[in-house]
Amino acid sequence: MKETTFKRQKRMALINDLTGFGRCSLAVMLPIVSAMKVQACPVPTALLSVHTGFSSHYIYDCTHLMMPYIDNWEENGLEFDGICTGFFGSAEQIDIAGEFIKRFRRDNTLVIIDPVMGDHGRLYSSYTKEMCREMRKLVSLADVLTPNLTEVCELLDIPYPKGGAAGDAALYEMAQRLAHEGAAKIVITGMETAGRINNFVFEGGQCDSVSSPKIGGERSGTGDAFAAVVAADLINGATLKSAVKKAAAFVNKTVAYAEELNLPWNYGLPIEEYLTELR
Repeated sequence: MKETTFKRQKRMALINDLTGFGRCSLAVMLPIVSAMKVQACPVPTALLSVHTGFSSHYIYDCTHLMMPYIDNWEENGLEFDGICTGFFGSAEQIDIAGEFIKRFRRDNTLVIIDPVMGDHGRLYSSYTKEMCREMRKLVSLADVLTPNLTEVCELLDIPYPKGGAAGDAALYEMAQRLAHEGAAKIVITGMETAGRINNFVFEGGQCDSVSSPKIGGERSGTGDAFAAVVAADLINGATLKSAVKKAAAFVNKTVAYAEELNLPWNYGLPIEEYLTELR
């Protein structure tokens, strides 16, 4: 049956790894997107027992499964209102994600790319120069980008600013350059200044900032939760600033609850407590 013959919910493809414990990647994105009344359709890049922030982990690379998997989706005539990408384990996976976008993108499909490459001025140890080159190609396909400052600097091939901070004028110039590559909407995420977390919002040549108090230390999965809320809210018709506000508030609440529970940082965010508030 062709999908044009019946009504359906909004639907988003999520290309990311699936981690059994630790609340990150697909394990965070699937429930958040679903809670926001968007059908969440995973494309797993890898299966992990726990994420790499634990002392040991088991990983199964799904690269060889990805093309047959998406070939079958195409054969079944599936369509998506959104496509959202996260962490990749190889240049080949990034290339496959680009192929997925080219095959499944329609006029009304929103492509959200979270270029998960590094943080605090350093790339992740698994990230190679080849992967960086492929990611620069992939972000040119985005409608929405949600990089942190480290990833912005890597994508633009510019030095990471001393102290890990940049003023609005510098951020505006960076966002303009990224927008020139293709993305109409950009959020530079997670910048810490004077005890607050700031997100720089850029759209249509205009900029704004969404800020919230810094609570506790680093926690796994915060970027995945943030990107998932932004992506689903945009698909549901929200403005970019409104989506960023909703994402920042959700992450802030879950971090505060994690602190209250005294959870280890690698247990991630206790999102279950607040999922119903996203509806």
